[in-house]
Amino acid sequence: MQKTFIKTAKLSLILVYLVIIAGAVVRMTGSGMGCPDWPKCFGQYIPPTNITELQWQPFSFFKKGEVIIVDKTLQVATRDVTTKAQFNIKNWEAYTKHDYATFNATHTWIEYINRLFGALAGLATLVLALLSLKYWKTKKIVTLLSWAIVFAMVFQAWLGATVVYSVLNPVKITVHMVMALAIVAMLLYLIYTVNKTVNNRTQDKKTKQLIIITLLLTLVQIILGTQVRQMVDDQADIVGETAKHLWLNNVTITFYIHRSFSIIVLLLNAYLFYRIHKLKLGLSKINWVLLLLLLEIITGVAMNYIHFPFGSQTLHLVLASLLFGVQFYMVLELANTAKRDKTL
Repeated sequence: MQKTFIKTAKLSLILVYLVIIAGAVVRMTGSGMGCPDWPKCFGQYIPPTNITELQWQPFSFFKKGEVIIVDKTLQVATRDVTTKAQFNIKNWEAYTKHDYATFNATHTWIEYINRLFGALAGLATLVLALLSLKYWKTKKIVTLLSWAIVFAMVFQAWLGATVVYSVLNPVKITVHMVMALAIVAMLLYLIYTVNKTVNNRTQDKKTKQLIIITLLLTLVQIILGTQVRQMVDDQADIVGETAKHLWLNNVTITFYIHRSFSIIVLLLNAYLFYRIHKLKLGLSKINWVLLLLLLEIITGVAMNYIHFPFGSQTLHLVLASLLFGVQFYMVLELANTAKRDKTL
């Protein structure tokens, strides 16, 4: 039972990270409005592949809820209808969530795949919650947290809908990202709780505090990074996709804070690496932290000085989310140690 539960929890974690990766690809390609409605895509479970599927045509059948583009507006079929020779507005109603009415097949399918990963992750967490019922008598926290994750996934789906309805509002995108990290943290806590055994590592209060601080700084950096990304997207809209060398010409103070913070984060984690090895705390994941952090800085430098090479923005965000996960797990590891204080 425990092995099945842990495997399901790990699968859920992988799927959540795939959603984060897919979301990063959506942002990199500008596909956020590829599906202008939610949860369907142009009112369909399987999205269109060609603009002709979204154009009104005489003597054609449309199901209730299907969306078409008419005079640069989205129109929704109010009932199952077979069209006649002339367009009849009585069979349609305007889509009122927003006025974005553009079709790009590539963008549509990228966003659709993102939603598919989200649906799979949601299904996996639901299975996890059902499996957790067997822990109710022995470890209530496992059952409660498992169902909390399900509700968090539902809330995350709702946030995704609000992002679409707001036509990619920057603040809502940031909240959407933070919520994804919260779900990652809950899944990691769940995996660790079920697997938990008291280890023989030396407990060091200062090290634990430093790990928590670096974790919080990573979270701040991710939030700042989403704001910088929005600034870059706005600049790209102005100067064009082909003028990447101009994307950082008119940066805001947030960019400089984000860049300067990276130096502080690196130095703090380097000291943490030294302290962990000096005290022999056995937290080997600090090696992964430094590796991810160095790769994160490399991608940041590449975006700044090599003018956003392909995939660098996506990789930058994915590395940051992985870094957050590893640091959070380190906090859990250090919290569950034998109480033998030791100082440097």
